[in-house]
Amino acid sequence: MLIHPWDAPHDDSEWQTWLAAHDFGQLAVNGPPGEPPLVQPLHFAYDPERGEAVTHLARPNPLWRAVEADPRVLLSVVDDYVHVPGPWQAAPGTPPEHGVPTSFYAAVQLSCTAHVVDDPAAKADLLNRQVGHFQPEGGSARAAAGEAPYGRMLSGIRVLRLEVTDVRAKFKYAGKKAEEVRQQMAAALTTRNGPRDAAALEHLVRRGL
Repeated sequence: MLIHPWDAPHDDSEWQTWLAAHDFGQLAVNGPPGEPPLVQPLHFAYDPERGEAVTHLARPNPLWRAVEADPRVLLSVVDDYVHVPGPWQAAPGTPPEHGVPTSFYAAVQLSCTAHVVDDPAAKADLLNRQVGHFQPEGGSARAAAGEAPYGRMLSGIRVLRLEVTDVRAKFKYAGKKAEEVRQQMAAALTTRNGPRDAAALEHLVRRGL
């Protein structure tokens, strides 16, 4: 992912705050020689203090063999994306049709070393951490090895503890454009008010409008 200086996060807290509210992504794993990578959509719980993410998958998933062969993986999250029509980007004094279309989006990529967890007690502990992230209000029983209601189900899944080794983040929201152009983009997003336009507008304003 190309990251220009004007699209880079202002600091770690910017991408960490965004990622805290975006906990569904795609896990990319190197495929066998001569085959494409494997990509698995999944929910995950990221813990910045531990520097790791936790997720789980069904035992029959073909991803496991690939992870065991090469534990270097990439967890990718993209959201708040919109298409920006060319006329929105036209510089003042130029014909609107000369503007260049583009995309706005936010993206975080976590390079990780994957650790496969099969021990029942350890799996239960990590699953409880993941459920606690998505259901902080409770409402579900805690998983415990050998205990109802989930103990017998633990053998059907494997847990991944993703140790984060590098982070690349990007907020592509017209960071290099003149203020007047950014103002007209903000007005256009407000008027269009389509899916994700409000989120894109928030980024545009937050990052310097």
